[in-house]
Amino acid sequence: MATAAPVTVRPASQVLVRFAWGVVGYNVLVILWGALVRATGSGAGCGNHWPLCNGQVIPLSPRVDTIIEFTHRCMTGGSGFLVLALLVWTFRETMKGQAARVFGVASMVLLLNEAFLGALLVKLGYVTGNQSMGRVVVLAIHLSNTLLLLAALTLTARLLGTAQMWCQLGIGGVKKFWAFMGLAATLVVGVSGSLAALGDTLFPASSLRAAFAQDFAAGSPWLLRLRGVHPLSAVVAGIFVLWLVGQARRAGAGRLAAVVLALLGFQFALGLADILLLAPVWMQILHLLGADLYWVALVTLAAAVIWPKAGSTLLRHADHASPESSTLVPDSQRA
Repeated sequence: MATAAPVTVRPASQVLVRFAWGVVGYNVLVILWGALVRATGSGAGCGNHWPLCNGQVIPLSPRVDTIIEFTHRCMTGGSGFLVLALLVWTFRETMKGQAARVFGVASMVLLLNEAFLGALLVKLGYVTGNQSMGRVVVLAIHLSNTLLLLAALTLTARLLGTAQMWCQLGIGGVKKFWAFMGLAATLVVGVSGSLAALGDTLFPASSLRAAFAQDFAAGSPWLLRLRGVHPLSAVVAGIFVLWLVGQARRAGAGRLAAVVLALLGFQFALGLADILLLAPVWMQILHLLGADLYWVALVTLAAAVIWPKAGSTLLRHADHASPESSTLVPDSQRA
């Protein structure tokens, strides 16, 4: 009769975990460069061509806007290779059923969708000065996908370090529901903030008074009149975050909670400075950098609260050499 041998599920190597966090950091740089493309009106730098740039693999005698757009495409291509490498490495170092595999696959799928949406913006001409409803809709979907990609990469990196199994996570419970709602509200903040930045780029104001007048004028484009959604959604999301921070402190994640609070305060300060300075390009980039760091920290904190790390053991049958058919047993349930 086969006997069950206990096998502890161990975290991935520190090299892989650091590489995963490095992929997160690289994708933050890609996002920032994408914002530079939008803020400088360089989206049409490669013309209506994709993946080629003005019909060429490498543009000859490029203009400044071509260099900016082509650099963003090269960075996105580099992200593809890094995420693919992360996915393959994750599958090689983990076993069937580990949650890091699930989010690694999700990262790859979201990255492919990211490339498709970026190509769609170019091919449909939703770049530079285009003010159509179609651009706003596709861009909002694109921005949501970007934040989900960053979240999936963040969770891949964290779960590689905790070695948690997918069956340990679950999605039920009141605490998890409110945590997911808080993340969803923060996602709305990120998307509305990027749309507000688009409005600042397309309709620059000469003064703070003129900017407020644009927001409430009956004849203003609706993109400007919706600009107030961003600060309002930020306040709502901030309430969720304060609740999450309280949960984190009770769960022993006080240090991470303090980081999230510091980044939240920094974001509100940057947002105020962005308004007072009439959203110059450098401030838009700095504000977005703070938003990305805050999003990564918030997703990590939410994971620590709703999916606390717990020891677990696999019972592997002696007549099987591979852990693929093993059964997960939490340490608290072992005899």
